[in-house]
Amino acid sequence: MQLRKQEIYSSYGLDKPWFYRMFQMIIRIATFDLGRTRVIKSFTGSQEVSEIILERIPNTILLVTIPLIFSAITGILIGVKIASRPRTLLDRLTSYLSVISYTLPSWWIGIILIILFGFYLKIFPVSGMYSIPPPSDTLSRTLDLIWHSMLPFATLVIVQIGGWIYSARMIVLNIAQEDYVNAARAKGLPEDIVRRRYILRVAAPPIVTNIVLGLSGSLGGAIITETIFGWYGMGSLYYQAIMTLEENLLIALTYIYTLIYISARIILEVMYLALDPRVRY
Repeated sequence: MQLRKQEIYSSYGLDKPWFYRMFQMIIRIATFDLGRTRVIKSFTGSQEVSEIILERIPNTILLVTIPLIFSAITGILIGVKIASRPRTLLDRLTSYLSVISYTLPSWWIGIILIILFGFYLKIFPVSGMYSIPPPSDTLSRTLDLIWHSMLPFATLVIVQIGGWIYSARMIVLNIAQEDYVNAARAKGLPEDIVRRRYILRVAAPPIVTNIVLGLSGSLGGAIITETIFGWYGMGSLYYQAIMTLEENLLIALTYIYTLIYISARIILEVMYLALDPRVRY
């Protein structure tokens, strides 16, 4: 028993000094040597954590990041537009719908879309990334992938776009009520110049912050949506790692999420220099 215990200690390097283990860990992390899994494998059968993660990232970008970009652009444009016409019927209606959209749970929307378009109308597939068997040529395979992504894509857009509309509207409205904006209008400046120079330029930093942090968070995947639709992305991978108690994979995913978030914060600090004239270092 003691011999077996010593073998385990040696295999994990626990018989080495702490500073040696720390140095080895830094080298492994820097080279993305993230260890091996016990149960989960890549599509090619590999148990290397780095290979498993690299296979899932493109799927997450397709399913989560692209809908986020679409929702952000569309929501910001609508939010800025209705903010220029406050208290109108269009403003009230859009505000109500955006709040409803923001509060809808993604799993509920996903199930509704599956029942409606998957089982009743039979327009879109309800699960997976490709048909069985998958198409052989590249064009048909790409179209089949897009076809399978329509329902989860629509699910994420429905639950995300309301938040972007509401936040953009509130940011622009709050800035439009500032004294310096009223002073610019009192000077007789054209409304287009007031909107671009005095409102949108000041509104840019918080909106860009939401976009960058949203993009960084999207690389972590959407656990519920990916699980419901059987999509092989980072979110479903995290769920599988929890269910199978894959410690190495969980630690690696947490490390990557942290690295992405820190990188996003650094990018934001650099972008603020160009976007916000009040920030100087």
